[in-house]
Amino acid sequence: MLRRLVLMLAFGALSFVPHAQAAAVLGGIGPRVGFSSNPDQLVLGGQAIIGELAPDLTFDPSLEFGFGDHSTVIAANFDLHYHFVLTGSAWRPYAGAGIGLNFIEVDEGFAADRSDTEVGGNLILGAGVPTRSGNRFFSELKLGLGDVPELKLLVGWNFKI
Repeated sequence: MLRRLVLMLAFGALSFVPHAQAAAVLGGIGPRVGFSSNPDQLVLGGQAIIGELAPDLTFDPSLEFGFGDHSTVIAANFDLHYHFVLTGSAWRPYAGAGIGLNFIEVDEGFAADRSDTEVGGNLILGAGVPTRSGNRFFSELKLGLGDVPELKLLVGWNFKI
């Protein structure tokens, strides 16, 4: 009887052990680069992956600097990504959403600069793939909701920490 109870408890405990995911990155930092539309800008920045909050769900804050179109945008983004598993592939597509805090400075000519701070939403589609060294390359499409850049196309590299 005791042996049966111990076996049942052991099998029950094993069901709570998270399953290993191929190419799962539990922490990393790295650069990102791309462009945005409205305003039309070159975007440079950095990103962190703050572990898995739940299976396949990561918190990915980023800081981006946009230059061009007579304006400068500094965006602090707080995004969640849900990663999908493709059987037989190292690629991990993801979908996400988040909040962005955008500091916008517009150069409207001599003595006519203006600054705004806007909060907006982010809808995200992307995919990442591990490299041979265990780091991660990704590409991302980000749609802005509100008075923030409407579209961003980005690529980046995350280094394991």
